[in-house]
Amino acid sequence: MNDLQAVPAFVALGHQVRLDAFRLLVRKGPEGMPSGEIAAELAVPPTAMSFHLANLERAGLVVSRRDGRNIRYAVAIERVRDLITFLTADCCGGRPELCAGLGSPDPESCGC
Repeated sequence: MNDLQAVPAFVALGHQVRLDAFRLLVRKGPEGMPSGEIAAELAVPPTAMSFHLANLERAGLVVSRRDGRNIRYAVAIERVRDLITFLTADCCGGRPELCAGLGSPDPESCGC
């Protein structure tokens, strides 16, 4: 990942509703959840939620799939790992032990 790839992700997360939706989807894991349930849980009108989810998807942070009549969203785990690795690549001025685990989360501990 480089700066040009990372910036859209940071811009997308720079809005409270999108950050809340992203964090909710991180908690839900690979199964994700339907857009209507995300909107209801965050108390956001469904049309506004669709706009925000599309923004997160364009930034590569979430993926969508049709599930019957619903669209189900889930966090794009590999992209998020790439973003975390990008953020911590030069961690701690040559003292990587201070940042242990930040760039490579343990899949067993996060349920990924």
